Parts: sequence; C-alpha cells; structure tokens
Amino acid sequence: MAREGGGQRGGGRRDRQADKSESNEIVVKVKRCAKVMKGGKRFSFAALVVVGDRHGSVGYGHGKAKEVPFAVEKAIKDARKNMINVPIVRTTIPHTITAKSCASIVLLRPACAGTGIIAGAPVRAVMELVGVRDILTKVFGSTNPTNVVKAVFEGLKGLRSKAGIESERGVAVV
Repeated sequence: MAREGGGQRGGGRRDRQADKSESNEIVVKVKRCAKVMKGGKRFSFAALVVVGDRHGSVGYGHGKAKEVPFAVEKAIKDARKNMINVPIVRTTIPHTITAKSCASIVLLRPACAGTGIIAGAPVRAVMELVGVRDILTKVFGSTNPTNVVKAVFEGLKGLRSKAGIESERGVAVV
C-alpha cells in the first residue's frame, strides 16, 4: 500500500535524495515470511519498492532481509538498477495499452488534464513516480501487488511516442 506516513506493515512513502540525481521511493508492500525451525519460528521480510524521478524514469525492485530497513534498502538498490524511461505526452501516456503478468492484467488509458490518477495503490505508486498526473487504470484478475507492478511495467515498456514511431519507420506519422 502506498500511503502517507509510516505504518508498521504495508509500508509508507519515503523521499530521499540519491547520490547524483533526485529520486523518490515508495514502499508498495512489505511481507513477513516465517521459517519454522527446531527452536521456533524465524522471521524474515520481503519489500517491494518503486523508485522514480517524476520526469519519465521509473524502476521497481525486491529486497529480502531479516529486518525491514535492510530489505527496503536492498529493494531500492535493485529498483535503481532496473530503471526504464517512459514517454509522457503533456500529463498522461501517449495511448491505451493492456499488459499482463502472471494472473494480473492491467489496463492503462490516457485521460484529460485535470482527471488525476484513477488507480489502486500499486499502480498509483508507479504512476506518481513516473510523473503521469492524469490516467485511468483498471486491474483485472489477481490484485497481488507484485504481479500488478510487474504488469504495469510491461505496459509502460510497450508505450511508444509519436516521435519514436516516426524515427523507427523513417516516415512522418499524421
């Protein structure tokens, strides 16, 4: 869940300054895992984090550790390694796209200025950090945050701008 403030579980929003460029992080989900041992249960944590600069560059990562802060740090490092660039037209995406990851299907549709981000928590986290301010989204099938974020990234990778299509084909698109 991408919420303001820091809750115990579900994560919160954290803004930090990176080494050279300014980027923001949102902890989408923190999961607790238990391993049963001879003396009892041993707990570990897995974190899903989205990192972006709010100007078209975004990435997501997973981190696992014995304590939550270390899991979040690992996830942030992983997210910075997996950054992608997204074409943005004014305040929205260039065209409608549907993407799938496992049992999650995500529909991303451009919206008029002033609409806002109409999305659930995992999709909202990605859209806020990529810099999209107006978009309509719908998740079909599984709402597992990990699969939803993966599906959103598949959709964002499939977006193409008009200039990109023109340069790819070598002709002017009307």
